[in-house]
Amino acid sequence: MLMPFAGISFLWFIGVVRDGFGRYEDRFFSSVFLGSGLLFLAMMFVATAVAAGLVDSNTEVTDLAARAEVINFGAHFLVSATQTYALRMAAVFMISLATIWLKTRLMPRWLAILSYLLAMALLIASDMSKWVEMVFPAWVLVVSGLILARHGLIEQLRTHRD
Repeated sequence: MLMPFAGISFLWFIGVVRDGFGRYEDRFFSSVFLGSGLLFLAMMFVATAVAAGLVDSNTEVTDLAARAEVINFGAHFLVSATQTYALRMAAVFMISLATIWLKTRLMPRWLAILSYLLAMALLIASDMSKWVEMVFPAWVLVVSGLILARHGLIEQLRTHRD
């Protein structure tokens, strides 16, 4: 039930980050950034829909052998959609954004380097540990916090200047 709201929030995050590029927007990296973000979100929506379908079908399917096959298929599909595809798109999203930040200096250099390292962890280690999956939401939280803090600082400078 919460996934649509998480998706809407992520779309707003993409919009806020892209708006921050302003005149520095690089069309190539912005296209990769936007495309990978939208693909990540689409894969998460698909995986959530399949999971909801599995839960609903669990009570409706009376044949135990068929139920086992459906659950087996659904579980493999969920793992593939989330770990293989969605997390890889999240890593591409992070890499493209880190590259834009390095080129434009719109965010601190340490954040761009950290983004590259975390993206590599998603690309390489996402199949090894379930905890690696938490890298992306934690990264989004840090970036959101920095954007909010920076916006507050800019507003504070404006009020002192006036």
